[in-house]
Amino acid sequence: MDGLLRNLLYLSYGVYLLLNSTTIRAQTIPAGSTLVEDAIRRNELKGLYKELNTSMIRPVKTVLRSNYDSLMYQATGILPTSALPLLKRKGSWRLLPASLQQQYNTHHSFGWNDGSLYPANGYQLRATAGIYAELGLFSLQLQPEFIVAENKSSPGFSRAQSDSAWYYYYEFLNSIDKPEQFGRGSISKLFPGQSSLRINYAGMSLGLSSENLWWGPGTRNALIMSNNAPGFYHLTFNSTRPHKTFLGKFEWQLIAGRLENSGILPPDTNRLFEGAPLYQPKPAANRYINAMVVNWQPKWVNGLELGFIRSFFQYANTIQPGLNGYLPVFTAFFKGNARDENSFGRDQLLSFYFRWIFEKEQAEIYGEWGRNDHAGNLTDFLQEPEHSRAYIIGIRKLFTRDRKKDLEFFTELTHLQVPGTVMLRALQPWYAHYQVRHGYTHQGQVLGAGIGPGSSSQSIGLNWHYENKTRFRLLFERIVRNNDFYYKAFNNTGNFNSHWVDLVLHGAKTWQQKRWLITANISVIRSFNYQWRHKEQPATLDNQKENINHAQVGLNFGYLF
Repeated sequence: MDGLLRNLLYLSYGVYLLLNSTTIRAQTIPAGSTLVEDAIRRNELKGLYKELNTSMIRPVKTVLRSNYDSLMYQATGILPTSALPLLKRKGSWRLLPASLQQQYNTHHSFGWNDGSLYPANGYQLRATAGIYAELGLFSLQLQPEFIVAENKSSPGFSRAQSDSAWYYYYEFLNSIDKPEQFGRGSISKLFPGQSSLRINYAGMSLGLSSENLWWGPGTRNALIMSNNAPGFYHLTFNSTRPHKTFLGKFEWQLIAGRLENSGILPPDTNRLFEGAPLYQPKPAANRYINAMVVNWQPKWVNGLELGFIRSFFQYANTIQPGLNGYLPVFTAFFKGNARDENSFGRDQLLSFYFRWIFEKEQAEIYGEWGRNDHAGNLTDFLQEPEHSRAYIIGIRKLFTRDRKKDLEFFTELTHLQVPGTVMLRALQPWYAHYQVRHGYTHQGQVLGAGIGPGSSSQSIGLNWHYENKTRFRLLFERIVRNNDFYYKAFNNTGNFNSHWVDLVLHGAKTWQQKRWLITANISVIRSFNYQWRHKEQPATLDNQKENINHAQVGLNFGYLF
């Protein structure tokens, strides 16, 4: 009886601590909060914010409320209002920023890294607001997103392309869930958005979340986890601050979640090739994802960060029982060491990244290198490390004239096109898979690099910041769309000048009016050989131009409580 009484006392004391702890804060900066994330990155170049999670694992978590308030003020010039007491001061709550985001595409869908927004033509609106509350070690963030999209029709892959081109186009479409258009007619949908329920303790957090994630150093693209698609439901176990060890500082995130299908059919599903249907129906099951990221700041090298990302996905009805089934991120790295790996019906993405900050020069260089399949063994990896690889590399440099003015130069290169090993070894594009035939997507959008499979991009730009209240951005970008498909579909034509290439000039301005933040942006795009059309090809028979001038314009309003 004494033992039972003692255990009840311990339990009661533990519950008391859970409900009355006032030192823990775990508010997050949602992935895709461009102004705040830019401010974090900029101040990291100045040697600030070392006590916070780095921007390599987003959403960025703030352990103390003062950290969150400081970040918001640094980014916007607006200090958030004080949190209000909850349940006789045992907890607290506050309103999250509200926003109204609008965009208009003039010809076809353009843009990425925009979360729940649809890749759609015409007008689109996203409205979001929310609340954050804490009670002891528990935190609740409710920040849903409501989308309305005009979803005007736009020209897709030409019906007048050759049968062989359509054969290879369907070879791609049958291994990924990436619709040309999300149905016909307008769309309205409510998403859970940046919401979570967590238990936070000792710089760690365990919970259920629908927040967008971004892993790695890239700013225009991320190989494995970005905010290109809507957030998906996932269980998460992650750090909320860097943890010091004798090797340096470590941060991490481990997730297990559900990826949903779009339910949208590809175009022209009745088309035949040599008498056989090209369209192959996909399974109806949703997919399971297990992924992790670890970020390490070695204590011996100032400013250096090294990271590792691994992700597995498969249909939920094919998961095997046990650790190997539900947590495959902890299994063998080489396929030869993984028993019956091919029989599990799943795919792996893996990457390593680095970021090196030079505080004196206020500059950084970063890169991410990944593979979309296991190497057979160490010998295979050493002989052909480039097999199935993709990479990102970038540079940022800050020019600080005084405390009020910053000029930032940045450039980034992303390459997803398959390497030359495809001539001898079977290889699918990034994010597509012959067994998991919806690919590495959620609700029809890629989870990784938003430029999409087989693509590459080069970006160069300037940010000008003044008093944390005004920001100008000028960006030039070149994007080559899905060269993996292009080289297969047109290999026998001898036509080497039908690459689909977008040249983009983007400008944006953000300014503050009291507690309002207003952002206006415009992207002017020249699409060469849109949908791989060319004036000498029969695709012009459908009366669609091969070269298109179009634009995306946006006007966003945000209010900080």
